[in-house]
Amino acid sequence: MNATELGDLWDRVFGTQPAPEQWLVVVTATAALVAVVPNLIWRLSRNAITIAHEGGHGLMALLTGRRLSGIRLHSDTSGLTVSRGRPTGIGMILTAAAGYTAPSLLGLGGAWLLADGRITLLLWVATALLAAMLVMIRNVYGALTVILTGTVFLLVSWLTSAAVQSAFAYAAVWFLLLGGVRPPFELQSKRRHGGAPDSDADQLARLTDVPAALWLFFFHAVSLCSLIGGGRWLLGL
Repeated sequence: MNATELGDLWDRVFGTQPAPEQWLVVVTATAALVAVVPNLIWRLSRNAITIAHEGGHGLMALLTGRRLSGIRLHSDTSGLTVSRGRPTGIGMILTAAAGYTAPSLLGLGGAWLLADGRITLLLWVATALLAAMLVMIRNVYGALTVILTGTVFLLVSWLTSAAVQSAFAYAAVWFLLLGGVRPPFELQSKRRHGGAPDSDADQLARLTDVPAALWLFFFHAVSLCSLIGGGRWLLGL
């Protein structure tokens, strides 16, 4: 690849693209809502939220100096991230807190990039994060899920028109923002009926002596504030 081609690639990835028409932003939001609300569709689409959830645990473990042993994604949309290090302390607390907040915060970051016109950059960053996560996947189903998701992002960013990239990027970010709201409510419902006794909220309660209910409130607050803030950016408000 010569200097001209490298320059073109740089401009393509790091340059800005025009924002889509307002109607397309609304359509992509509606499509994301359809992927989140109906239970039948959610059982499938929730896999993408699980990727973000477990990726959040894994990334935070690395950032806080813990040793990431592996990540597993299961067909029932559950997951498990195993890291080694001190069983208590700020690193473990941040790692445990990163799961339920990761989809919403990723969506918020994506909305910020889209508001700045960085559509192709968003797609490439997502592809890079998925590729990095693949290295730590420790089961076949998890590997296939991450490979499939990453391949979709790569093909869209490399082979499709600017209009298709824009629609896909907006739909993906809306999905993270909307999809990040539902899991804390599901966890709250499970705990109300005596389920999920070792959830992230319960682990955080043991680590911090802060009641699990307050950690659930924190998860709700992050997801709803991210949806409001990210939604305003996407809608240009």
